[in-house]
Amino acid sequence: MTSHPRDAPQFYLTAPSPCPYLPGQQERKVFTHLVGRRARDLNEILTQGGFRRSQTIAYRPACETCRACISVRVVVGDFRPSDSQRRALKRNRDLVGQAQANRPASEQYALFRRYLDARHGDGGMVDMTVLDYAMMVEDSHVETHLVVYRRRGPDTAINGRGTGAPVAVCLTDVLSDGLSMVYSFYDPAEAERSLGTFMILDHIERARSLGLPYLYLGYWVEGSRKMQYKAKFTPQERLMPNGWARVEET
Repeated sequence: MTSHPRDAPQFYLTAPSPCPYLPGQQERKVFTHLVGRRARDLNEILTQGGFRRSQTIAYRPACETCRACISVRVVVGDFRPSDSQRRALKRNRDLVGQAQANRPASEQYALFRRYLDARHGDGGMVDMTVLDYAMMVEDSHVETHLVVYRRRGPDTAINGRGTGAPVAVCLTDVLSDGLSMVYSFYDPAEAERSLGTFMILDHIERARSLGLPYLYLGYWVEGSRKMQYKAKFTPQERLMPNGWARVEET
């Protein structure tokens, strides 16, 4: 009889469902639970192997007829912002991001709600309640935190904190080889700021300051307009059948 350690991961496969990125495609995912004393090490291994984390679940696409979802990570040490990315940094120089414990707050949920309603009104997360949001933020057995962006105030130079309601928020995991942006959202009324781009640029600098070589961005989906922005952060590495392959400017 074959025995398995009690904390050995068990993997499961979801049933097919409509793909949220490519019309006419069906998606399936392979997933496992990130719980217990090995959760952090397992999350490291799986992230480096193309998985993403959602609460205590690590998942990866396992579609039968499509391989469009490709894991990408920015090569932090070699990254230099493009002209348009520099403009995004300039537009948001009045913001300051503060890393804090992964604890939900009502002002975060209010921003999250506005973001979903404006940007993802037909998505799978649109019905998330305040309790669902709290679980998304808190339910973690790995090293994670929130980065909350607010406008600079008169005391920011002293205390390093912004003031007022949050303008953008990112849930971020800390890995041995990089940061992983698990989920981010922002004020849809501030579209001219390019806040999604700004948060990625800010996280690249956060990884650089920590001496971490990569920023994990999740999946780039060729042919999906929703995911096209990820290809603009180069050089990056994409996880191909033979391992991570470097991609320069596209």
